[in-house]
Amino acid sequence: MDTLKELYKIGCGPSSSHTIGPQRAVKKVKEKFSSADSFIVELWGSLAATGKGHFTDWIIIETFKPLTVEIKWMPNFVHELHTNGMKFIALDKNKETIGEHIIFSVGGGTIKDMDELLDTTPKKETYPLNSMKEIIEWCKKNNKELWQYVDEYEDPSIWEHLKEIYKAMDDAVTNGLNREGLLPGPLKYPRKAKEMFEKALTKRASLVFTNKIFAYALAVSEENASIGQVVTAPTCGAAGVIPGLLRAMKEEYELKETDILKGLAIAGIIGNLIKHNATISGAEGGCQAEVGAACSMAAAMATYFMGGNIDQIEYAAESAMEHHLGMTCDPIGGFVIIPCIERNAICSVRALNTATYCLSTDGSHTITFDEVVKTMKETGKDMCSAYKETSHGGLAKYYERILLEKE
Repeated sequence: MDTLKELYKIGCGPSSSHTIGPQRAVKKVKEKFSSADSFIVELWGSLAATGKGHFTDWIIIETFKPLTVEIKWMPNFVHELHTNGMKFIALDKNKETIGEHIIFSVGGGTIKDMDELLDTTPKKETYPLNSMKEIIEWCKKNNKELWQYVDEYEDPSIWEHLKEIYKAMDDAVTNGLNREGLLPGPLKYPRKAKEMFEKALTKRASLVFTNKIFAYALAVSEENASIGQVVTAPTCGAAGVIPGLLRAMKEEYELKETDILKGLAIAGIIGNLIKHNATISGAEGGCQAEVGAACSMAAAMATYFMGGNIDQIEYAAESAMEHHLGMTCDPIGGFVIIPCIERNAICSVRALNTATYCLSTDGSHTITFDEVVKTMKETGKDMCSAYKETSHGGLAKYYERILLEKE
């Protein structure tokens, strides 16, 4: 598995696959073809199908400046290696082609060349163990906690990176709570986080904690939808789940920064296992791969915060993913707004409920985390493409009806 620095990234929303990935791809191509005068960019498959709503063209144009770029939308062409494909064609001053480069945005802002996706030779990895079973065995054999597995194999700078990630998450909550008005796009969707937070403080004591989680998760998801700065956790589309729960638990349990960083490390290992053994791309696996993965990560983190042992942490991660199997990715109009924003808030609370449930057991359960991740991957492969970020199925079918009502 790769470093957690490649899982947790800070960038602008609304989609790690559709904004952060293309932005990184443009920077790579500009460096490769430094003498180019302009570019043509072909967007394939899901990148083209929902690229407008995800601001893919905007981020490409902005990153290419001052060079000019022509974007060609090709939603019906899906490359066999991955649905989020891009071809960059570099042109000289006479508009003659001087080179081409194909890059895939594979989820969470990670990009890979065609050669990288085809290359099957073993690569140097940060983590030597790639299954939860092996990691738990290592922890028990060495009398270590799960976060110590991260400490063992990552560079010491990982803890400074996690501090930056925590600050960026917390800033996204604060920024979202301070904004009002409509989110960008034709849906005319109103920001709700600030109002929900204010109402949360007037609720009965037993409901304040839950309503704060809702408000904090909404705040981050609204920032994401408005091209604000968020953290891929593990993606932009699921960016509100962990920060929403983390902010509320910090206040409720008076968590110290050292505990918060350890919790983020544990969540990171869960996300890394999902990314390595399955996918965190909504275009490849549906929303089970994004919000489902985020809920799994958040449930493991919350279980640790509440004193759970390694078996209970594994149970929480498994259970959270298990109950998201088959969840479709069906953004209305291609915007990361409906159902994405509310889904983040609901799943943030679901992560806490999952942790609470698993803490009420001794950690024994039938299906393992590794098995549920394998099942999620298989489910994603079997899922109809209409339910994988193309905006052709599910709730996305009602886009025209919603637009008419907004007029």
